[in-house]
Amino acid sequence: MERHQLVIIGGGSAGIAAALGAYENGLKDILVIEREAEYGGILQQCIHNGFGLLTFNEELSGTAYAEKYFNLLKDNECIKFMYKAAVTEIKGKTLKVSTSEGIKHIEAEAIVLSTGCRERPAGAIGLKGNRCEGVYTAGTAQKYLNKEGFLVGKKVFILGSGDIGLIMARRMTLEGAKVIGVAELQPYSNGLARNIKQCLEDFDIPLYLSHTVEAVHGRSRLESITLIEVDDKLQKIEGSEQEIACDCLLLSVGLIPENTLIEEMGVKLDPKTKGAVVDDNYMTSIEGIFACGNTLHVHDLVDYVSQEGKKAGKAAADYVLGKTSESETVKNNVSNGVNYMVPQSFHKGKDLEFMFRVNRVFKDCYIHVYGNGLDKKIKKLGIVPSEMQKVLLKKEELENLEGELNWEVIA
Repeated sequence: MERHQLVIIGGGSAGIAAALGAYENGLKDILVIEREAEYGGILQQCIHNGFGLLTFNEELSGTAYAEKYFNLLKDNECIKFMYKAAVTEIKGKTLKVSTSEGIKHIEAEAIVLSTGCRERPAGAIGLKGNRCEGVYTAGTAQKYLNKEGFLVGKKVFILGSGDIGLIMARRMTLEGAKVIGVAELQPYSNGLARNIKQCLEDFDIPLYLSHTVEAVHGRSRLESITLIEVDDKLQKIEGSEQEIACDCLLLSVGLIPENTLIEEMGVKLDPKTKGAVVDDNYMTSIEGIFACGNTLHVHDLVDYVSQEGKKAGKAAADYVLGKTSESETVKNNVSNGVNYMVPQSFHKGKDLEFMFRVNRVFKDCYIHVYGNGLDKKIKKLGIVPSEMQKVLLKKEELENLEGELNWEVIA
């Protein structure tokens, strides 16, 4: 049986960073398993810029970001990549891997899961109508266009204002398609403010807030959609329907962490993030199993994914080398506007960074962090669900905390 100190599942931005973090923290035997034929994951189909501002202090395309990060470790003999390989089962710390050469069994002292996330398909949102050609997820359309040079439609409507939907509105326009509009179920956009400006406003593409697509029409090929307005409870408003002619509908209706493997292992999941419950070392409920990146919770910037991956890799190295803290963990509780918190628990004794999203729009508010021995308020002009919040708490702030830590947003 093949054996390694650390096995990382997924060679995207989180996996590459985890390998680098583990090596820098002392590990000399690291294997990265990637199901595609190359490293980088989703970055290899992202030819637009906006990546790397935090990591490399320059604006890069997704492909350039992946290459630049990979170059940090490509000649490192301690880090090996296994391509075109899929992990089909994990028992304990033994992995069953399907490769072109057959099934392999690999044993690890620790495992980092960085398998990314997947898009919600049409079937998940209950679209009415026939299964006609012309309905794609935004990521699939991006792959066809950027990697294979195939334009999936000429008269396009987009459902969902997440970042990939906004980016594809611009991309399709630049390739000659007519983007009729973007619909968003919520009364606010789920994309970054810069993408709304650069991808919609700069190209005069209308954004229909509090709207959704109720049905698609067409037999062999999409011919039109029915757009309908929703109220403040997200219920459809009868009589507000309008039919819009188009030959392509792109769906940007949410991302779900890819966690099939850890579900089968029995790892505890967070119902809000749909990812694993972890501590500040990114260790899951099973000792020696770590999770990071979009498989843990969906991020809005790849730089954050890489930062998290590197921390998880360093923590995995600490575990293998017997340096992991065994002190009691402190639980995070969220309420009043905070949708979720990562990590869900932590060890005191060091500076800690916490990441969370709110579940609605807040203006002129503050983040309230409190517990027995800690009461802190952080002023914010505004917070929206589409932008992840990060709060750093110093070791000195946490040392007098007793019991659990509470998080809320007060308007």
